Amino acid sequence: MPESEGGTQKSKWVQTALLLDKYRVLFIFILLLLVASFISDAFLTVPNLLNVLRQVSIVAIVSVGMTLVILTAGIDLSVGSVLAFAGAVVAGVISAGIAWPWAILITLIVGLLLGAANGVIISLGKVPAFIATLAVMVIARGMTLVFTQGTPIVISDPAFRFIGSGKIFGIPFPIILMLVIFAIMHWVLKNTTFGRYVYAVGGNEEAARLAGIAVNKLKISVYALTGLFASISALIYTSRLMSAQPNAGTMMELDAIAAVIIGGTRLTGGKGGVTGTLIGALIMGVLDNILNLANVSPFYQDIAKGLVILVAVLIDSKLAKLQK
Repeated sequence: MPESEGGTQKSKWVQTALLLDKYRVLFIFILLLLVASFISDAFLTVPNLLNVLRQVSIVAIVSVGMTLVILTAGIDLSVGSVLAFAGAVVAGVISAGIAWPWAILITLIVGLLLGAANGVIISLGKVPAFIATLAVMVIARGMTLVFTQGTPIVISDPAFRFIGSGKIFGIPFPIILMLVIFAIMHWVLKNTTFGRYVYAVGGNEEAARLAGIAVNKLKISVYALTGLFASISALIYTSRLMSAQPNAGTMMELDAIAAVIIGGTRLTGGKGGVTGTLIGALIMGVLDNILNLANVSPFYQDIAKGLVILVAVLIDSKLAKLQK
């Protein structure tokens, strides 16, 4: 009887842990909001909250693609460099006299092709995702430096500014774009064959292949979308500054991975989603905002972000063991 009671108690602990796992990101976010409101009266003001969301939008959109990649048990270290090169392309094309709508289209295609290149190298070349995307990261950063000659490319077309600084009904356009992208991708993952295949490949790639899923095509599509989302973030970033910066997107891949992992997506793939990623990105943004309002040195901010990532990975590891 005591063993049975002990087993029941252990089962309850596991159930409690899994329940906390399901809502932990939301709990952490709410707790962080409460702490922020006590630290600074300025935090809960509308201008500050809109500023946080606008700042988060760039990383959050990149993190959508990173979520797809990690759901398939992959990784993409090239997103920051793809963002930088896409920003250089849009600035260079506009500076060459091409209308900004065409420049945007060209930039999106460039991001899509760079992402697809990752997918091809990984799927058809059988190169591990870490190595393949590391190589593309270095190549894309080098292309950015060659394209810009190491100096910013200034954009003079005022119409392009709307993407990064425009507003619709008082809401910054980057926030609206971010929410629309997250809503679409949430629907795609939950309600389409593509979404089901993403989870299937991440859960067990060999079983997915035996079930008739075109795994290679799926991976190429996922990495292509990741490049596309990086180029969308590049448009926002470049538009806000009205210039392309050679060092744009530095460490962006780590921020995106952090948002995904904090949001509850398993590094081993097959579990998670973009809703958690959005909250994870918001947690990182609120944390940055709190530290800025508290006048904490940027050096300590990096330490804090690193600790948050470490704790998130440790929790992820423990909860994964409980589910086995």
